[in-house]
Amino acid sequence: MKYTRIYASPDGESHFEDLDVPLTEVPYAPPAPPFFVSQATPASAVALTSLPAGWRGDWHPSPRLQWWFQLDGELDVRTSDGDSRHFGPGAIVRVEDTTGRGHTTTVVSADAVLAVYVHIPE
Repeated sequence: MKYTRIYASPDGESHFEDLDVPLTEVPYAPPAPPFFVSQATPASAVALTSLPAGWRGDWHPSPRLQWWFQLDGELDVRTSDGDSRHFGPGAIVRVEDTTGRGHTTTVVSADAVLAVYVHIPE
């Protein structure tokens, strides 16, 4: 399973990185048949969010280490190294740029962006 990582390098610049999460076939919920599952990681909180159409977050670091699972809407994210990415429904992003300049976020869809943020203990 693929996801995008947003992180800050030691010089404080933010960057994107595309990574894969390994999945292993396991009997996760017997007697249901086995299916593919990643290694579990701890989480400290879950937040359901809605960013309205036209919303824009100027340069900001992430307030915490978190997973972001996008359910609906579309947005553009720009990192401080000048790269930008478009994210839509189904995007999985691990946001790690809790220091440095951070990134910008702009809702580009006519509808709100609905997302789930899963806070990760540092």
